[in-house]
Amino acid sequence: MKKKIILLLLIIGFISSCESDKSAEGKLKIIKANSTQVDIKDDNDFRKNAWRIVPEANPDVYTTSAKKVTFYTDIDSISFDIKQKEHYDFVILLNGKDSARTRIVWEPSKLEILKQGQEYNYSDNRPIPTFSYQSQDDPNLIRVRKNLKLDSIAGNGNELSQIFNLMHWIHNLIKHDGNSNNPTLKNAIDLIEVCKTENRGVNCRMLATILNECYLSMGIKSRYITCMPKETEFDDCHVINMVYSKELDKWIWMDPTFDAYVMDDKGNILGIQEVRERLIKDQPLVLNADANWNRTSLQTKEYYLNYYMAKNLYRLTTPLVSKYNTETWQNGKEMISVELLPLDGIEQTPQKREWVEKTGVKFIYYKTNNPDLFWTRPE
Repeated sequence: MKKKIILLLLIIGFISSCESDKSAEGKLKIIKANSTQVDIKDDNDFRKNAWRIVPEANPDVYTTSAKKVTFYTDIDSISFDIKQKEHYDFVILLNGKDSARTRIVWEPSKLEILKQGQEYNYSDNRPIPTFSYQSQDDPNLIRVRKNLKLDSIAGNGNELSQIFNLMHWIHNLIKHDGNSNNPTLKNAIDLIEVCKTENRGVNCRMLATILNECYLSMGIKSRYITCMPKETEFDDCHVINMVYSKELDKWIWMDPTFDAYVMDDKGNILGIQEVRERLIKDQPLVLNADANWNRTSLQTKEYYLNYYMAKNLYRLTTPLVSKYNTETWQNGKEMISVELLPLDGIEQTPQKREWVEKTGVKFIYYKTNNPDLFWTRPE
């Protein structure tokens, strides 16, 4: 008898819980839509087609660091004042029949996450090999210079004008396609040829690879830098170039994907480490006015630096040897890279790791917390 009473109470409790859920569901705010595309405004940042309605997701989660978020469907809208550690549920009724339960969740901004990684260890003396740069007299780099007619493209101006001319040329010559498959041969000559032949683009790593070889062939020291978020598993990162200007006696930021470079409020051209430090300290940064994606959409400082690159400047990695054909993986090849990560980085060890891929390429990977070692001037 006692077991029957307990079972009955459990059933009543379950039914009550279900009814409660239905009641809560019934109180959710509802907006209507005839199109699956939704515009979103995060504080003052308005983005067209920023969201796609997916009724199958339950709930479909949108994350934001904004204080106020507004969803705009083609016929309706809804706004929420966002608080930390809270979430906000509502329903989008698509075509009058499909209910898409949607949830807005607060998360720290990409810039706030970057600020958590501001601490380095300038006393970290764990050994890493010396960075080196292939001579412009290397036969392959001579071929790059002659075949691509880089003397004409770089022009007869000073060093800085040549640095900018080469970046502008690559940006305008090859479109960016982040979803493209990399060709087998990944050097400047072959990459440019395959893009022309197949009328295709390449991803940011290949664009930076091409530009890097162009700089080296002109006797300009440079490396390409993989800029990564804090997470060790991610869907998106970005690759740009660090270029050493003898005129300025410093590394400077060159991004062929967005034809972008960065300055302070006095017009001084900045390097990657300077941009990172100024983002963390909320100091003024200026993006060149003509920075753009594929010559179709201009970039803003707020999106490109405060969001996209703030996300991707948490960890940085670069090849130890800057040379021709680095990215072409061949059996027996050795790839050595160095990662600079802050003390707040997730995976601090091992400091040195080695492994061999199925392609037969041997990878050697060093880590350091010391920016002085990573940004060392070329000899």
